[in-house]
Amino acid sequence: MERHIRNGSGWPRVRRGFTLIEIMIVMAIVSVLLSIAVPMYQKAILRTKESLLKSNLFTLRTVIDEYTYDKQKGPQTLDELVSAGYLRQIPMDPITGATNTWKIIMEDATTSVNQTEPGIFDVRSGSDKTSPLDGTVYSDW
Repeated sequence: MERHIRNGSGWPRVRRGFTLIEIMIVMAIVSVLLSIAVPMYQKAILRTKESLLKSNLFTLRTVIDEYTYDKQKGPQTLDELVSAGYLRQIPMDPITGATNTWKIIMEDATTSVNQTEPGIFDVRSGSDKTSPLDGTVYSDW
């Protein structure tokens, strides 16, 4: 943006740059766009974490059922699923960000396949947070 201003000698002087009002308008537009985009981005990240949690829980529960069916007893730990080759590694709980925070629910000895050695019946998230999207506690999923 060039502006030609005549000075006393008759030669035009060139001014380059933006005025303060132009910069303020651009900053206002950028701040409005950011105020819209940031909450949408944070909500997308949360949806991704919740989707990953559901997927990890489905995988763990399926593998526990397969192990129980194959071995005729439930696994004692999640590490046992890895050592037996049912999982490559214990999946991460995306809400807590760790692999060792899973809440393990052991089966009742009277309802277990092998009544002398009850194993893992179910797995839940170790987080005590509540989902802002549907209002349920993650550890109840």
